[in-house]
Amino acid sequence: MKKLSVVMAVYNEEENIGRCLESIKDIADEIVVVDGNSIDKTVEIAKKYNAKVMFTKNSETHFHVQKNMAIDAAIGEWILQLDADEIVPPELAQEILLTINHERSTIDGYWMNRKNWFLSRFLTKGGQYPDPTLRLYRNGKGRLPARDVHEQAVVEGKTGKLKHDLLHYRDRDFKNYLLRNNRYTSLLAEQFAEQHLSINPISCIQYLVLKPVREFLWIYIRHRGYIDGFPGFVFALFSSLRFAIAYIKYWQITKFPSYD
Repeated sequence: MKKLSVVMAVYNEEENIGRCLESIKDIADEIVVVDGNSIDKTVEIAKKYNAKVMFTKNSETHFHVQKNMAIDAAIGEWILQLDADEIVPPELAQEILLTINHERSTIDGYWMNRKNWFLSRFLTKGGQYPDPTLRLYRNGKGRLPARDVHEQAVVEGKTGKLKHDLLHYRDRDFKNYLLRNNRYTSLLAEQFAEQHLSINPISCIQYLVLKPVREFLWIYIRHRGYIDGFPGFVFALFSSLRFAIAYIKYWQITKFPSYD
């Protein structure tokens, strides 16, 4: 049997990490958790599942660096990279075991579709499903570029795809969604700074009006987000506003750096 290492980076995830680790306890030969100095019971819960816990300074925007730390510390032949708010259902767990123990396979990494929970349901439209993500790969073959919050792992070699879905309980309430949205828009503002985006009437209209309107129509109309009811509308609206929010943050740190 090939050994599987489950790796994750966490910070104050006491509400989520127990369910995540419970879902993989029967398939993981090793659990590696990089903790950003949580102040809740995250580490205590992780240790109940015999996780190897490493500590580092928390980075709210570039946490993929912490995920790479967990990847580098793993000793299993295969790595399954998870977030604390994700759950591996039994059918996916069984498929993972069968896949990594297929002796003749030449595949080095596997994609899986992900169902994303938003407020009261799993979103089925709005471009949110299927949400393919590359999470299972041979040790030494996969790594995160650590440049963008929504990036995928990069795998050296051939990739395939699993049949069963990963469950992502991402935004169970609006308060936590806004906290995450604040982090992501701050990262987007940093990207604007790296690009030296000009602040002028044209870019103002583009990022405060045109991009948000286009994004809302793309999610809600083109990708039929309306089928997901009120949660689908809220998701489309606030996803489209990320451009305006990030632009305003960028404008503030550019014009008034002392307030950053």
